[in-house]
Amino acid sequence: MELCDAVWIPIRPGTDGALALGLCNVLIAEELYDEEFVRDWSYGFEEFSSYVQHYRPEIVEYITGVPAAAVASLARRIAAADGATTAMYSGLEYSDSGVQTIRATIVLWALAGQLDVPGGRCFTMTGYQFPINRAGYLPNPDMKKALGTDRFPVYTHYRKESHAIALPKSVLEGKPYRIRALIVQAGSLLISWPQTPIWRETLKNIDFMVCVDRHLTADAAYADVVLPASTLFETESYMTYGPVFRIRERVIEPRGESRADVFIMAELARRLGYGHLFPQNEEEPLRNVLKGSGFSPEEVRAAGGRVQAPVPMMQYRKWEKGLLRPDGAPGFDTPTGKFEICSTILEEYGYDPLPVYTEPQESPRSRPDLAERFPLVFNSGARVTTDFHAQHHSIRSFLEERPEPTVSINTRDAGARGIRYGDRVVVETARGQVPLRAIVTDDIMEGTIEANMGGGCHQAPQAWREGNVNELTDLERYDPISGFPVYKALLCDVRKAGEDAGRVAIGSGEGSHARADAGASAQTGAPMRRIYLDHNATTPIAPEVTQAMLPWIGGRFGNPSSIYREGREAKAAMEGARRSIAQLLNCTAKRITFTGCCTEANNFVIKGFAFAHREEKPHIITSSIEHSSVIEPCRWLETAGFRVTYLPVDPEGRVCPDDLEAAITPETMLVSIMHANNETGSIQPIPELARIARSHGAYFHTDATQAIGKLPIDVDALGVDFLTLSGHKIYGPKGIGALYMRKGIAIDPLIHGGEQERHLRAGTENLPGIVGLGRAAELARQHLGDMARIRSLRDRLASGIQEIVPDARINGHATERLPNTVNMTLPGLRGESVVLALDQKGVSISSGSACHSGSPAPSHVLLAMGVTEEEVHCSIRISLGIHTTEEEIEQTLRVFDDVVNNQRVLLQFSVCR
Repeated sequence: MELCDAVWIPIRPGTDGALALGLCNVLIAEELYDEEFVRDWSYGFEEFSSYVQHYRPEIVEYITGVPAAAVASLARRIAAADGATTAMYSGLEYSDSGVQTIRATIVLWALAGQLDVPGGRCFTMTGYQFPINRAGYLPNPDMKKALGTDRFPVYTHYRKESHAIALPKSVLEGKPYRIRALIVQAGSLLISWPQTPIWRETLKNIDFMVCVDRHLTADAAYADVVLPASTLFETESYMTYGPVFRIRERVIEPRGESRADVFIMAELARRLGYGHLFPQNEEEPLRNVLKGSGFSPEEVRAAGGRVQAPVPMMQYRKWEKGLLRPDGAPGFDTPTGKFEICSTILEEYGYDPLPVYTEPQESPRSRPDLAERFPLVFNSGARVTTDFHAQHHSIRSFLEERPEPTVSINTRDAGARGIRYGDRVVVETARGQVPLRAIVTDDIMEGTIEANMGGGCHQAPQAWREGNVNELTDLERYDPISGFPVYKALLCDVRKAGEDAGRVAIGSGEGSHARADAGASAQTGAPMRRIYLDHNATTPIAPEVTQAMLPWIGGRFGNPSSIYREGREAKAAMEGARRSIAQLLNCTAKRITFTGCCTEANNFVIKGFAFAHREEKPHIITSSIEHSSVIEPCRWLETAGFRVTYLPVDPEGRVCPDDLEAAITPETMLVSIMHANNETGSIQPIPELARIARSHGAYFHTDATQAIGKLPIDVDALGVDFLTLSGHKIYGPKGIGALYMRKGIAIDPLIHGGEQERHLRAGTENLPGIVGLGRAAELARQHLGDMARIRSLRDRLASGIQEIVPDARINGHATERLPNTVNMTLPGLRGESVVLALDQKGVSISSGSACHSGSPAPSHVLLAMGVTEEEVHCSIRISLGIHTTEEEIEQTLRVFDDVVNNQRVLLQFSVCR
């Protein structure tokens, strides 16, 4: 939690469903939900909306212990997040009503607009998994005989198998029939299921039992035959993860009589008369699973033992595109074709169709009588750093970290019981008691404990053999839909095992003993010094700018429109800033109009000029690579009857003057072409383009946001009629921009009201921002002298990356490019993944323009240059700043090299999750 700067919201175990419903209630009550999704793509919203009225924040506080204000705040944060997802591991599914709780959580994410969006809870693209051949798999011959189908019909229908929780009744009571023989392969019932004594009795009453495993399990004590399976080090096998197929090579020959599991089963099958259905050697499984994939075992080995199937481009909101249904129709793969808040499937099987909340059967609320004896809430199943289930309990180095199973308990609960860190304790429930070691910490909610799972295995040391927490759980406690057992939200107590039991140090990464500073260097412990290389997105405010602004944030608060002293001082400061910007552009101060940002300035030019001249010249020309603050106003004008031509660009991202000459007509009123592109840095031939426009009687606008401070700007030399810029791109504040407009041009204001800015933009001026922009303009003139150094660093960075990724290529013009910008395609490596990997190591870069971060659409700029969609997603943008140093560039290259060479599998171009 500390590593990701998260907020911990303690909740009474087992009440997650109530919290999810309460969050949904807030979204609906405050109209924060995705109305379009609900209207067009959901089923059962009205019924759900009525139901969640019972879960107002104050009610949720009573149920869960989460303060009502926190419930409302959390709902708003989820709805407002630019991509938010869930992480559920070994948690909700193992609690009372787990299926309905998970459904409530998914409904919450859907209503909040966080379903299948960038950074949200996404569906995997069809075709993302490596195509394993499953032809020839035998179906269950008679599902009516599947154990548990009477109690858990949804589970058996979808899984096409018996439910293991029904085995004891079959063996011990003959219901629905008696199982007499059993093969347990690579598992252990005694350490995997609740209430171990019942399972011991079950295994004792099996007539014939075979265990197939790599070591002697607890189950093996009841087996008639134990067949030793070889480890993965002794066999050749395969594994898949996503689109990747990998051969697991044999490291050593099998020891003793051990064989691979598959060949043990093949031999059993042979003796039963159907061995021909099983592989007889290690080559056959490889050849069979690869059949139809486009690869043979020989090709995989020739590729180094690893191949990757082609993967589809990630798309979002898949229900709109027919990517979730087998028939390719829009919608969801449900009976109604919609996102079923009210489940028709559950309704068909007799369950409540809404994601209802049910109080845990054994809780302080439902069993106050039992809570008097067992006042703490028992939980189990959390992951630890040394083992999972019973794995690795025979490995000495891991046991040194965690020599005994543990129980985490809150500091106050431990203090009340005289328990210290490392004490041997006894955890007790109504089913039994188990000895464990105590981890005393504030990192667990008061009144709850977390018991280490995985005890009871035969090959483990004595303390682990005795520490099987399944002894404490209840086989009759399970989710009514899935049948999954409950390992959480039971009642218990903890007491010291005795004064002479001794204490043991536990150093495996839990509680306060494992805290790490997320910003610390692994070598020195000092805070990580970040390297910021995304200056085209925004720049830090220069100290000189901050100093200039401070008086106008504090004591100097006058309104520039006032005629008394404070107003006159404010107006003088504003006009001084206007002159500074005019000097930067080589024009007079009267030609400068302040705006809220460059987006507003661009809208002002395009819309204001269009409506001032709509009768005479209804045609506008722009380019296909403009910023959205130019393209979107143009598209909006098209809905109002204007014609817009979008000029193409060449592969280097530049507009050809001949294309403008061919497109311009007598009806063309305005041509808008950016000076330099924010993604590639390519510089446009503005003087030539402006000359063509003016020769045809059209006016010319350029968005110079990225060029200011990096290139000399002279509006007369450029020949432009309008020029727009932004403060936060030149080390000034955000929320301030400016427009240059040549004298004598008629334009309609967008904002009407007072007389500010010569009647062009009403509203009291943002004086601190204006003063900051003026000072930033002065600095921008000074920065021009340092651009040769920045260009040299840029080129060193580009060449260094190409040494690390030899087939990397630059997007944009080789020479007519901003001195600070490099945009590169890294074939086979997903740009977003590279960005995230570098971010974890303290380097900030971009995979597209900041205005579009999180957008599922690939960069329109690179697409317009002829870059393929896949190549766009494999592209990064790095933009240097005036304070970037050679040392930072070299450190970035070292980090980049480390990321690419050590995390390449994680960076492979594949579906984002």
